[in-house]
Amino acid sequence: MTAISDRPGADTRDCATPERLDAATRELDPPLAAVDLQSLRANAADLVRRAGGTPVRVASKSVRCRAVLEETLGSGLTARGGFRGIMSYSLREAIWLVGLGARDVLMGYPTTDRGALAELAADPLLLDSITLMIDSVDHLDYVHSAVGSSAVPARVCLDIDASLRIGRVHLGVRRSPLRTPEEAESVAREATRRGFRVVGVMFYEAQIAGLPDSSPAIRMVKKASAAELSKRRGTVVDAVTAAVGKLEIVNSGGTGSLEVSSADHSVTEVTAGSGLYVPTLFDRYRAFTPRPAMYFALSAVRRPTPKIATLFAGGYVASGPTGASRVPTPVWPAGLKLLRNEGVGEVQTPVTGLAAGTVRIGDRVWFRHAKAGELCERFTTLHLVDGDGTRTVVPTYRGDGQCFG
Repeated sequence: MTAISDRPGADTRDCATPERLDAATRELDPPLAAVDLQSLRANAADLVRRAGGTPVRVASKSVRCRAVLEETLGSGLTARGGFRGIMSYSLREAIWLVGLGARDVLMGYPTTDRGALAELAADPLLLDSITLMIDSVDHLDYVHSAVGSSAVPARVCLDIDASLRIGRVHLGVRRSPLRTPEEAESVAREATRRGFRVVGVMFYEAQIAGLPDSSPAIRMVKKASAAELSKRRGTVVDAVTAAVGKLEIVNSGGTGSLEVSSADHSVTEVTAGSGLYVPTLFDRYRAFTPRPAMYFALSAVRRPTPKIATLFAGGYVASGPTGASRVPTPVWPAGLKLLRNEGVGEVQTPVTGLAAGTVRIGDRVWFRHAKAGELCERFTTLHLVDGDGTRTVVPTYRGDGQCFG
């Protein structure tokens, strides 16, 4: 007997949006990806509301589409309606975005791209528009060696470990070695001595922003982490400010923790990106009501049994710990689910469930991805569908000929 996944698709209340997207793209052949602009705009407004007046920086890794960045930040890719600036994941991406008009790009991660660093160091506009992320003196050494100079007036931001530690237990992601005010102050002073411009500090509390409120235990851990971080963040900011002067950027948060981060008076901005598309990993948060905006459609190519329909493509598994939470979810028609022993495939994806018998050759099945921007790496275009059914085709990063890793 075929083993069937217990992971359900959406219930009937979630089907209005994919049904509308299906009508707007009916003449197109799948696979295709589409974004509901009504939902996207409502999500953007909700992020601004939840930030409570603190500017929201857009995480480009969770968007990966120039047109959607422009929809959120305006044609200048810099600031509009409560959003301000981009958090980039690649220095080459940041340089490309500045070429398109962006003037406030914060790197979310350190870079070792020597060619991009040399390009940055040689261009005053790039030096003023892009802020590098560092977390050690080794990064300062690397930048100097990459550009062949001991005087690079680059803007830098210190990445501070925001995880929660209880004894020997580490709760959160493994990012920066900087944690204490003393450690941050030491690197800030050294960066300034070497000619860098220290303009900010960043705290990404993944154990708050990236964990759904799926149990009382998790909610308790998140509350404890927020309290610990709020106190430590203030002392770090004070120490770095004493070393280099007033900071432009104190960045924190993510889609799942905007309220918590923005409530801290030391935070000058919060970051969010996934909350624009709302992938399935954000379905179980109590702070906001998910309003999915991005979907993709696959076409049925065969019927191996009366209770199974096989779809073309679909193996778009998200990054992170391996498991059911990282695979796409069929949402329309309602009542479909994946086969546990096959999942989503490199070339074909079988689905079963109550609605499988109604899916005929050539019919479409709509899915939601587990994460946000990663789906754009599978498609060269997105179909943006407005409330009146108007459809606009725009390139993803891939469609723009860009692949930043």
